[in-house]
Amino acid sequence: MNNSPQFLWTPVKALWWRDVIRFLRQRNRIIGALATPLVFWLLVGSGFGPSFHNSASSTNETYLAYFFPGTIVLIMLFTAIFSTISVIEDRREGFLQGALVAPLSPATIPLGKFLGGTTLAVLQAILFCLLAPLAHIPIGFGQALLLLPAFILVGFCMTGLGFLVAWPMDSTQGFHAIMNIFLMPLWMMSGALFPMPVGSGWLYWVGLLNPVSYSVSAIRDALMIGTPLVPLSDYLFSLLITALFGAVTFGVSYYLVAHPKKKT
Repeated sequence: MNNSPQFLWTPVKALWWRDVIRFLRQRNRIIGALATPLVFWLLVGSGFGPSFHNSASSTNETYLAYFFPGTIVLIMLFTAIFSTISVIEDRREGFLQGALVAPLSPATIPLGKFLGGTTLAVLQAILFCLLAPLAHIPIGFGQALLLLPAFILVGFCMTGLGFLVAWPMDSTQGFHAIMNIFLMPLWMMSGALFPMPVGSGWLYWVGLLNPVSYSVSAIRDALMIGTPLVPLSDYLFSLLITALFGAVTFGVSYYLVAHPKKKT
């Protein structure tokens, strides 16, 4: 097998571009990935706003502002989910089987899918950031520089979660079922929807061990890095954990592709 960089990156680029074009041509997926979290942000934010109080913050933070980073992660999760559905569709159409028997590196398929999903998730997140003034969140040049690497790593992680769920699936119905009972609770218990308690309660440990919590924290810290409440070290720590989790999801995905199970 040819292991030259060109031999790896040429098919990876083709898979990446194929997923981007497929997603952009299916407008219902674009609307679903962006409009649903947007409506959720506005309705939940407006409803919980009058009674919201974040004891961990000394500022008069509105719920729309608090919920903003969590909504970005939800958008990226939805985008990654809709993107990795193509794994199931490619298997049903025979494209995936052809790619598996081709003389390609096992890293080609997961890397192409990860990069495609990450690209789409980052674009959707940037688009949603145009609504930051509605939550009275200023995004200056410094915040933008910190948000970009956070978006890339979070998009990579969310795509990795979607890929790990989609790879063993044979139907989109099963994929959506797993999403509802696994991926959505991960997001809800990440501090995206409400502040996670501190101390030794079970919710505290769920938030501490939940990798999605660090994705939300990385984006929230990037938006608030100019305040004395958020030191740069907090942002870097969240970014590091997110990067490590992304590496784990890619490593597991690589193993699954390199060692496919034969169905009897």
